[in-house]
Amino acid sequence: MDNYALKPSPDDPRLTQSVSGIDHEGRPVETAVVYERPLTLFLNGQEIVTMMTIGDHPDYLAVGYLLNQNMLRSDDEIIGIDHDDELDVVVVRTARETNYEEKLKKKVRTSGCAQGTVFGDLMERFDEIKLDPHAILKTSWLYTLTKAINTTPSLYLKAGAIHGCVLCEEDKPLLYMEDVGRHNAVDKIAGYMFLKGLSPQGKMFYTTGRLTSEMVIKTVQMQIPILISRSGFTAWGVDLARQANLTLIGRARGQRFLALAGEDRLRFDANPADVEHEAKHHRRKGAEPDAR
Repeated sequence: MDNYALKPSPDDPRLTQSVSGIDHEGRPVETAVVYERPLTLFLNGQEIVTMMTIGDHPDYLAVGYLLNQNMLRSDDEIIGIDHDDELDVVVVRTARETNYEEKLKKKVRTSGCAQGTVFGDLMERFDEIKLDPHAILKTSWLYTLTKAINTTPSLYLKAGAIHGCVLCEEDKPLLYMEDVGRHNAVDKIAGYMFLKGLSPQGKMFYTTGRLTSEMVIKTVQMQIPILISRSGFTAWGVDLARQANLTLIGRARGQRFLALAGEDRLRFDANPADVEHEAKHHRRKGAEPDAR
């Protein structure tokens, strides 16, 4: 059963184009590649940032970016979102007057694909957030989720060169966003949750990207207590997850996963031997089985 409120649209002609070339044997080929477009974000009258994005859901991306940069507050009233597709501009308007000139002067380069810059203090609000200590993750949910997500038709399976993030509840994927940068994808989900009034209670977050410090910080800011990835970890990402009591699951592929923080939320109710190996055509970069 498909529980997605939103999921990738790999057949949308606005997101990919066909390009001709030759393969390793010199044969002519036609392949799909994703579009990459600039999107300049304004908050009220102030230019904030220009992001590179595939161009879908600019409203969710804009609001989620502002939330995760602590430029929007949870009690802010958004009175308008205007997107001009020809000018590649999105404007978010709030009832509260805003001025982030000083914040914009403080830039931090990050490891994020297609973004790579955050403004102000990375750790703003981080220590104030208390994640749900009663949240759990059953291993049966984890195995069901990873299979469902990996077999969902996506831009990655069609064209590659893209990251995905998925909001989940128990063994059900609810919201699946893709973009050229994993942080764009997580921002789209944050924006959707804010605009739709969707609670983080009982939710889990899945990403195809690395579990870096910024990924951990954004998940904590969204008040989601469990973060799962098919990719690996960074040391600071692990340290921050432990500090915030965030359950951090990496290398979740087929029968295997590795938990490096918040392990007490895990409930081992499934036998890994009963789980199917991941089909080769659904494997992403770095997903080959371990040699050991």
